[in-house]
Amino acid sequence: MQSEPSGLRDFTVDQRVWMLSGVAVGIGLCATMLAVLLLRCIALSTNVFYYHRFSTASVSPSGSSLGHWMVIVPVVGGLLVGLMARFGSDKIRGHGIPEAIEAILLHRAKVDPKIAILKPVSAAIAIGSGGPFGAEGPIIMTGGAFGSLIGQWMHVTDAERTTLLVAGAAAGMSATFATPLAAILLAVELLLFEWRPRSLVPVAIASTTAGLFRTYWLGSGPLFEMPTLAGTHAVSFAIGSLFLGAFLGIVAAAMSRMMYAFEDLFEHLPLHWMWWPAIGGLGIGVGGLFFPRGLGVGYDNIAELLHGSAPLKLIVGILIAKSLMWAFSLGSGTSGGVLAPLLMIGGAVGALAGHVAHAPYEAQAFWALIGMGAMLSGSLGVPLTAILFSLEVTHCLPALLPLTVACIASYLVTALIMPRSILTEKLSRRGYHLTREYGVDPLELVLVREAMSALAANAPTSPRPAFYAYADATTRGAAEMMATEGLETMPVVDRETGLICGELSLKDLLRGRSLSLERENERLRLFRYTAPVRRERA
Repeated sequence: MQSEPSGLRDFTVDQRVWMLSGVAVGIGLCATMLAVLLLRCIALSTNVFYYHRFSTASVSPSGSSLGHWMVIVPVVGGLLVGLMARFGSDKIRGHGIPEAIEAILLHRAKVDPKIAILKPVSAAIAIGSGGPFGAEGPIIMTGGAFGSLIGQWMHVTDAERTTLLVAGAAAGMSATFATPLAAILLAVELLLFEWRPRSLVPVAIASTTAGLFRTYWLGSGPLFEMPTLAGTHAVSFAIGSLFLGAFLGIVAAAMSRMMYAFEDLFEHLPLHWMWWPAIGGLGIGVGGLFFPRGLGVGYDNIAELLHGSAPLKLIVGILIAKSLMWAFSLGSGTSGGVLAPLLMIGGAVGALAGHVAHAPYEAQAFWALIGMGAMLSGSLGVPLTAILFSLEVTHCLPALLPLTVACIASYLVTALIMPRSILTEKLSRRGYHLTREYGVDPLELVLVREAMSALAANAPTSPRPAFYAYADATTRGAAEMMATEGLETMPVVDRETGLICGELSLKDLLRGRSLSLERENERLRLFRYTAPVRRERA
């Protein structure tokens, strides 16, 4: 008699993935439109604040003729953001990505509809009034909020709603930077907390949809042009990238701690938090007097660093003035992203290394790229995303090997010296614990027949009771059924005969966990060298 198939598969996916994938196409298109709208709003806000005109042309605040009045502009913007947070929703404060993670893990992927409106508006005001932030965090949060709203309108599970939220977030990033693959990896490394076809496929479809449609409004990549590089496969480049990446891991940790130190400073102010963004805006304005190019997003600064033509004055200004302006203002709780400023600071560190080494402009551009990727890898804890992102925004494929070395080195350093990344530290401060290590559930590796106990003397003899586990099933599936039905023990049925062949208890399930602990902690030497015994001559 041939036994029934166990039904075990490599992946847990069903036909609903087609429905989610179809919805993801619409989310990708709408997220692209939202990203374009936000970028236009930032440009409009910049023109209104610094040039007193209604225009969506992309301009930099540094070219304004306001003079010393530029100090007041970020204060006004910070005051408006504070009022919106106080009387609208305080969820608009901060980076945007930590709020998306919190919604995914703690709020069943539900986002307040007000966030979809208030977050981009507040970000446009904060950045347009001179805030030294990136637009990617608010765009990711806005796209995620739209995906969540679609998921709340549909009849879906929490896991499926999470997929739609992350699809919107990935599409927003893909539309902003023309990095569809890096956006998918960011979703996996930072937002999904799983690697399954049921979520990866819809997210990938939304990201590629955004990458396709963004060309009609924002053009195709690369976002930043770079000079032609040669000889990057040399060992010297790999060694230099290793040391630069490790150093930038330390810099990433320092930037995170500086930003949160300013946040702690604001927490001790005898003022309501509504006024903090205005105080942060004052720091922006004062810094802008000394370093006007530190105002705004600063994509032009990144482009100059990656072209290899950045003067030493610009590099030092980014490392000192821009870093302080960004950390102080973001610590005040205003609305803005962290990605673009971190890329700029990392690129400046790499460019400075090129200046110190008296490298030609092509090599200075190369080291700026290495610094940019390593900074992103260390500060966010996303090495794969950092590698692909750096390649996609520049199309500089010759830098792949040294870039990989630098990003992994930075990731290792920050993982050793930082308990949290710059994003997850905010969640920790709210009292939540988050682990970023993914692995196979140990109960998936243990079958029921390996963990079950022998039948008790008074065990029932009737075949197939109401709740049971097959002997060739995984203990994870049995544990989920026991948790759902509130059972402490469960009969085990032989699939071929249909008769009870054992019993599975909570104590038996713990055996699967103990095997995992042994694998992690027990140190064994499996191979020993035994010297041959010499025979003495007679």
